[in-house]
Amino acid sequence: MKETFDVPTAGTAEIGPLATHGRFSYRAITDTDTFSWPGDKRLAVYLGFNIEHFAFGGGLGAALGPVSPEPDVLNYSWREYGNRVGVWRCLELFDQLDMPAGVLINTALYDHCPEVIDACIARGDELIGHGHTNSQRQGTLAEADERALLAHCRDRIAAHAGTPPAGWLSPWISESHATPDLLAETGYRYTLNWCHDDRPVRMATRSGPLWSIPYPQELNDLPMMIGRHLDGCAFADMIIDQFDEMREQVQASRHPQALVMGIALHPYLVGQPYRLRHLRRALKHIAAARAQGDVWITTPGAIARHMDAMESAGLVRTDVRPR
Repeated sequence: MKETFDVPTAGTAEIGPLATHGRFSYRAITDTDTFSWPGDKRLAVYLGFNIEHFAFGGGLGAALGPVSPEPDVLNYSWREYGNRVGVWRCLELFDQLDMPAGVLINTALYDHCPEVIDACIARGDELIGHGHTNSQRQGTLAEADERALLAHCRDRIAAHAGTPPAGWLSPWISESHATPDLLAETGYRYTLNWCHDDRPVRMATRSGPLWSIPYPQELNDLPMMIGRHLDGCAFADMIIDQFDEMREQVQASRHPQALVMGIALHPYLVGQPYRLRHLRRALKHIAAARAQGDVWITTPGAIARHMDAMESAGLVRTDVRPR
């Protein structure tokens, strides 16, 4: 049988304004605010530490080698190394350098390895909602199911930690059109899903404002190591270069301002011993700079709380003129 193919027909060219999300307006980074971080610091740095659990025998997950028919033991066990070994080595490193972490947790960890979450709470880390499991995307859910997921994660974390999470990062950064609305309606105060700026941005929702705290998709071990096939040495160099450059940018005489630098980490990646050694080198570089007094090593929740205070004081522009 002869194959046939659909041939696109001529259409009307799209001119004029394109479809937009309607959540925030354009604003150039050179349009600066006057506030600073606590202690008159200009650069806020946080660790976004992703601790995840995956279903055995199905669902999504990063792959070290070729994906096999389920059960894919190679890739499942590689990811599980992070919960059994990598997470503990990373927490030891964070302790050595006196660095807090914003810990993004799948609530499936409560059933699998609750002692990991207990260790983070004992350190005083911030717990951030990150879905129930990274085996599933959030953005494909019906609105009622997505709301139920957000409420489940909020309530499960609150029941264990004593307070509900203030922030959220969707598994695989997967959103529906309603996700920011549902986050605000279920009590979350900020999202890490958007990577469009180096400073916090107020997002509009149908139920009031929501902070977008910068979360990195470049300074992130998963896309760098799995997508671009870089390894620990190159990733550590990226962290150092990003830090040094942003530290200079915040002090620039033309546009001094307060910026945010996040570092996204996954223990099954950077918790591998040879990569951990390079991560230690990069974080030591940041910790040494902290002693000079111009860097705030913090968590996303603390950044959101500071932004609330700066907004109340009238030091943050959140009503940027729409284009």
